[in-house]
Amino acid sequence: MKNQRMLDIYLRLLNNKEVNRKKLAQEYEVSERSIHRDISDLRNFLISTNNLSEIVYDDKTNGYILKNEDNQKLTNSEILAVCKILLDSRAFVKSEMVGIIDKLIKQCVPKDSYLKVSKLVENEKFHYIELQHKKEFLGNLWEIGEAVQNHFKMKITYERMDKALVERTILPVGIMFSEYYFYVLAHIDGIDKEKYFENKDDVFPTIYRIDRIRSFEVLEEHFPIPYKDRFEEGEFRKRVQFMTGGKLRKIKFKYFGNSLEAVLDKVPTAQVIEEIENGYLISAEVFGKGIDKWILSQGKDIEVL
Repeated sequence: MKNQRMLDIYLRLLNNKEVNRKKLAQEYEVSERSIHRDISDLRNFLISTNNLSEIVYDDKTNGYILKNEDNQKLTNSEILAVCKILLDSRAFVKSEMVGIIDKLIKQCVPKDSYLKVSKLVENEKFHYIELQHKKEFLGNLWEIGEAVQNHFKMKITYERMDKALVERTILPVGIMFSEYYFYVLAHIDGIDKEKYFENKDDVFPTIYRIDRIRSFEVLEEHFPIPYKDRFEEGEFRKRVQFMTGGKLRKIKFKYFGNSLEAVLDKVPTAQVIEEIENGYLISAEVFGKGIDKWILSQGKDIEVL
């Protein structure tokens, strides 16, 4: 009976409910001293498991609450925001996406908030459209991530854009998400750069869409990466558009549109050199030719110098 009572108290605290010692004593028909011991045991449990949460007493309400110093639990607003972003990303097949969304929403408390958030995403969930590849790869994503973390080589069979299959042994250095797709960034082991690369001196990783990897094997072969040469996804992301590889380029263009903010958000390395008549002079550093597609989509708003 005591264990069941303690578990019930703990679940209430986890759900952001305040518990009152006197009311609990009446509910369980035990003394207030017994409830006090239950709460003390729960406090000791949290300490012994190195949990960042603690049970604190509120003098104003004469009740106990669970305080999380690290703010690990998502708020209802955060859960709603993450669900909306996930649905718009279209990153997963419907079964995977719905599973993730449902797990997130179940964290909402109290119950009426759970129902509200469910209602706010219900229509988008129902009309969710999968990407054309229709491949489940959540499990693969984790395994590839471990290969990146542990610096293990991988052997992959990859489907190119022309549908041809190629086999590669790669040195995975990062995982990124952009424009609907997940990518693994990797150096190709033993490739003849002079024969196959546009730039034989290219030091940047090759980009592979994870859903195009037909099969892979993580090899028990470690590759070293000196700290000074480690790949930094954040720095790479600022300079890559539409996840296309290529040389590091410096570009300069005039912008005549009405939303400078949109340009600076789209191209994180963009800097305004000066204001000009009816617009701005902008420079940026980017990888490859992917940005050319975006520039063309802007029509007369952009003039490339």
